[in-house]
This record gives sequence, structure tokens and C-alpha cells, in this order.
Amino acid sequence: MWNQMTAVRQDAWTPDDDLILAEVTLRHIREGGTQLKAFEEVGERIGRTPAACGFRWNSCVRKRYEEAIRLAKAERQKRGKKAGREAGRETAGGRKAAAARDAELSIDRVIRFLRQWKNEQAETKRRLKQLEKELKSKQEELEALRRENETLKSQIESAKSDYQIMNEDYKALLQIMDRARKLAFLADDGEEARPRFKMDASGNLERIE
Repeated sequence: MWNQMTAVRQDAWTPDDDLILAEVTLRHIREGGTQLKAFEEVGERIGRTPAACGFRWNSCVRKRYEEAIRLAKAERQKRGKKAGREAGRETAGGRKAAAARDAELSIDRVIRFLRQWKNEQAETKRRLKQLEKELKSKQEELEALRRENETLKSQIESAKSDYQIMNEDYKALLQIMDRARKLAFLADDGEEARPRFKMDASGNLERIE
């Protein structure tokens, strides 16, 4: 019986996986078993679900073993005839009881298979919703980063503009200070070159050297 606690593989099928699937399924065909039972056995051996094994068999592997399937069915018929002759010794009531037990077992397997398939589908949907939620969160985060990037670009451009204005003002200030310094030097030179006079006792102007 398939153990639901076993980790289910999601990787690609390997040639060894396909070979195990073919060998087990052909053995069940020869021995008169059901393919469902074969898929359950394969699932336990390679860590996959019976549903995945059945899908792989019907979609890919069976096409490569058509002749082997024909031979297995022929051997099953031989086994069936032999078993029929041996079963002829049983009473009709015993045969009916055996058939009823087999039918009950087959129905139980089908029910287990369907329940497991339903659980797998529910898990797949849950995982899909989780991935969609994570994707939406990442998209929102990316959009927020884009807006922040645009804001930073705008701030950088504004800072560049302010720096350019301040730089121009600083240069203008230096020019003003340079002109003021030159004017101060000229004023000092003019004071030294200008002649000075004083009035004597007679009221005449006398130059002072």
C-alpha cells in the first residue's frame, strides 16, 4: 500500500524508473494482477504516486513494450486456464465468495487511489495559490523599489542644480572680493600721491612735503 508520508518525487523520469515500471507492470499482467496494484508497487519503490506511474505508463512506456504486453497476456491466459481447471473442483458457492472478495478488494483500491488523487490535487492547488501570493508580493516590492529609485533620482538632480547655483554664487563673490581689494589698494596709493597744504600766518597756503 502506498504510504502517504513518503516524499513524492517531482523530478523527471529516468530510464531506470521506466524499466522498473515496465518490469513490475508486465509481471502483474502475467500473474493476473491489476495495473493499479502494479502502479502502487512501483510508486513505493521509486517514490512516486500511483497516479504518476499510471500516467507515465499510458503516455510513454506502454508503447515501447507492446510485444512484451502481448506475450504477458498470453501467459496470463494459460495461467487462467490452468487455474480454471483447478478451480473446477471448488463449489459454486466458494467461487462466488472468492469473486466477491476480489471485487471488494478492487473497489477498495480504486477508492484509495481516488482519495489519494484528490489529496494530491488539493495540495497542488494550495501550492499554486501560495506561489501566486508570493509572486504578487514580489511584484509589489519591485514597484516600491522603482518608485524609491525615481525619488532618489529626482533628489540627486535637485542637489546637482543647487550645487551649480552655489558654485556660481561663490565665484561671483570671489570676483566681488577681488575687485574690492584692488579698489582698496588704489585708494591707498591715491592718498599717498595727493599733495597736502597748510595756511601760514599771512594767510597764504604752504605745501607740506
